[in-house]
Amino acid sequence: MSETLNGFGPLVSTEWLAANLSRPDVRVLDSTVTLHPLPGGDMRAESGLAAFEQAHIPGAGFADLIQDLSDTSSPLRFTLPSAAAFASALGRLGIGPDTHVVLYADVAHWATRLWWMLRHYGFDNAAILDGGLHAWKAEGRALESGAAKPVAAQSLTLTQNRGLFCDMAAVQSAMGADDILTVNALTEEQHTGGGANYGRPGRIPGSVCVAARGLTDPTTKRFRPLSELRERFESVGALSAPQVITYCGGGIAASGDSFILHLLGQDNVKIYDASLQEWAKSDLPMDVG
Repeated sequence: MSETLNGFGPLVSTEWLAANLSRPDVRVLDSTVTLHPLPGGDMRAESGLAAFEQAHIPGAGFADLIQDLSDTSSPLRFTLPSAAAFASALGRLGIGPDTHVVLYADVAHWATRLWWMLRHYGFDNAAILDGGLHAWKAEGRALESGAAKPVAAQSLTLTQNRGLFCDMAAVQSAMGADDILTVNALTEEQHTGGGANYGRPGRIPGSVCVAARGLTDPTTKRFRPLSELRERFESVGALSAPQVITYCGGGIAASGDSFILHLLGQDNVKIYDASLQEWAKSDLPMDVG
């Protein structure tokens, strides 16, 4: 990989992107997905492509987390694709080994999901645009509409596997373990058994809750100050735990918690990829209340 650009890191500002948007080695991707509630508590996932074509950051591409960047052979949604399939899809989006990727989405954790996948497979030249398109628009910056502009496909090979995702067996083994903290990124209501669920209400036994939707300011869509977020994660023991496993409904909101934990210096974090869409449909225990 090339040396990172000055000021480029896991989280970049709209000011940084505006100053670097014209660089040929910077590629912006919108990874928005919209969830629609269904009777019984489940959700229907819809691509954000239509909204992207209405308005997007100039030169941005659209990253389809439903089809192109998930394992569509799995009966579960949004599961991690193989390194080869993932690299091939990224290459078609114009991402090569020296590309600096800036990710945004209507809800930040769709972007952090893709960021975490990239990191899992050893690609570190990726950043989240703080505030996303909402902040970009609020500042009156230029927009484009219509389909993404064609880009030349790049050759990308991903050979690392950093083990940043885990399966149901690993979570089951973590139950009751003193050195592993399991963190639920769904809402407090869902954590205690209310609201939408994924087959059964409640939480994985022994888990604590830091809701991903509370990580960003609802007005600006930017992440809250790290000092405030540090207090939230410290209060549940996530920064002092030797290892953390995050989960949610399908491994998406969990990536928001994981991203912030990374920013706060907690690097022994894994995402339970299938999360409650798998666990809640199994015969493993769940707690409510």
